[in-house]
Amino acid sequence: MQGLNPPQRAAVLHCEGPLLVLAGAGSGKTRVIVEKIAHLIAAGHYPARRIAAITFTNKSAKEMRERVARRIRGDAAEGLTISTFHALGLKLLQIEHERAGLRRGFSVFDADDCAAQFKDLCSGMKPDAIQALQGLVSRAKNGGLSPEEATALARSTRELEAAELYGRYQARLTSFNAVDFDDLIRLPVQLLEAHEDLRLGWRERIGYLLVDECQDTNDAQYRLLKAIAGPKGNFTCVGDDDQSIYAWRGANPENLTALGTDYPNLEIIKLEQNYRCSNRVLRAANALIANNPHEHLKTLWSAQADGERIRIWECRDHAHEAERVAAELQFLHASDGMQWNECCILFRSNFQSRALEKALQLMRVPYHLSGGTAFLERAEVKDALSWLRLVANPEDDSAFLRAVQSPKREVGATTLARLAELAQQAQMPMSRAIESIGLLKQLPPRAANSLGGFADILRGLRQDANRLPPAELVRNLVERSGMLAAVRAQCKTEQQFAMRRGNLDELAGWFEGGARGAGPGDLAAQLALLTHADRDDPGNQVRMMSMHAAKGLEFRYVFVVGVEDGVLPHEASIDEGRIDEERRLLYVAITRAKERLWLSHAREATKWGSRMKLKPSRFLDELPADELQRDGADPVADAAHKRERADAGFAAIRALLDA
Repeated sequence: MQGLNPPQRAAVLHCEGPLLVLAGAGSGKTRVIVEKIAHLIAAGHYPARRIAAITFTNKSAKEMRERVARRIRGDAAEGLTISTFHALGLKLLQIEHERAGLRRGFSVFDADDCAAQFKDLCSGMKPDAIQALQGLVSRAKNGGLSPEEATALARSTRELEAAELYGRYQARLTSFNAVDFDDLIRLPVQLLEAHEDLRLGWRERIGYLLVDECQDTNDAQYRLLKAIAGPKGNFTCVGDDDQSIYAWRGANPENLTALGTDYPNLEIIKLEQNYRCSNRVLRAANALIANNPHEHLKTLWSAQADGERIRIWECRDHAHEAERVAAELQFLHASDGMQWNECCILFRSNFQSRALEKALQLMRVPYHLSGGTAFLERAEVKDALSWLRLVANPEDDSAFLRAVQSPKREVGATTLARLAELAQQAQMPMSRAIESIGLLKQLPPRAANSLGGFADILRGLRQDANRLPPAELVRNLVERSGMLAAVRAQCKTEQQFAMRRGNLDELAGWFEGGARGAGPGDLAAQLALLTHADRDDPGNQVRMMSMHAAKGLEFRYVFVVGVEDGVLPHEASIDEGRIDEERRLLYVAITRAKERLWLSHAREATKWGSRMKLKPSRFLDELPADELQRDGADPVADAAHKRERADAGFAAIRALLDA
């Protein structure tokens, strides 16, 4: 524990009873969790197999596993669980599938699968109405409610409609032997709360629980935490109420307060020393967040230098704002030797990236925009995964419908609808129905022949799944299914084909190292938990992303654009009186900056073809004036600043012309 400050050390050494670590931005919380895992094992409190550390993203879990591997040598950490809440829920369901009413090899539906089911169940409704009802169903699940509980708690006609839809949707999932992402938390909670023997068994299995980013837990996740921790509460929850920015997706920051009620002997330790930011940035962040109500007040401080004052830019419009950002980046790169990946541009909403992309391209600034097409969302990858799911789970009709058309066969929508009807009458899944000669005879001959061939390929792949390593199974599947040949036929150039084939090769690479005959079901289910961020490696490029996506990251230079009322805080938040979370969002953005910070706003914007005046964000007035350098406050310094940038800009243009 050498190098830990006193509060960090106290958090590591507290091993009996419940502990809440209030960890401010950049206060070394991940190191505390890693050191605590090492201490729990080395001091003999718990073996590694009885310790579980829960994070909120696969990327965070991967980073923590790497840090634990560096910290704990040999096999002392063997059996340690480091995963997301959803991965832990998946593990529990795979072990306790019978209690949950699931059969082995159940499927995990992704967002597209779920949307397709809701569309089918709400036939005739407008897309916006379907999406709204789906959101209410998801909210009920995140609250840990069953369809019956959602019905009992409904307070409006719309909520009753959503509860009824929830029941039909859940029945559909059951018939497919499938769960969705929300079920990975809801069903384990339901099982643990209903069965004492399961609760006691899982408390024995997980003797000590560490939960990162506890302020981001929703109600169901909090109930899962309590069910596993039990009344003794041998856990460490690490969180920061000032960084709670996910209420829109169900997170409940009040869970930090609930810990004190549910566990009266809760110990609270505050980590207030920041190891990331300059003191000037921290003073600004502290002043801003002090305007929010606090159950547990924190004041971040740093041993770093004050650093330069925060620049506040007033720009003509968003195009001018983007040009200034691009020019400043080019200047910093040329004059300070700044690496592009040391810098980040943050915005409130994704539409704000358009003007920035144009300006960066004109200035030849390399950039990476987070939120592009996710790897697992690419068509050929989703096609391959649908095949894998169907190989693992013959009752997954959703996977069948995608796989049977990947590649296209002589099977149209009318034939598939008739097949679904026949399968339902025979009370069997569609992939089993196509193995019945009697059922195939009731379909058009050409379609029946195609479906028979499809069934033969599936049978062969299921045999392969029992003997081949998973990566080889994927490569074999891509060839035997005809998918690779179809991709080649769709591509107009060799470059396009190489790129799409590369995606399929990369997918196979994700399975490298798996046990021979492990079965594709578990592997496909694990893949369903992954997100785009987990594969995000942009290299030496300026990062552009939303403020929400920046949580947990840090950069030497940070530009926050669009700091205007109606954007930040968002117009909807102003109308609904939800300013506190918007303030926390800006707090998160500010505390990403290690050395220098720019906040910019525009005077005008074009909306619906008309020019409109914009107001600087009210949050700018909450920042301490002494820490800021506003445009126009120092005309001499501003003039010198402009000359410097102009000279750098001309030099960049000359370099381009000479190239």
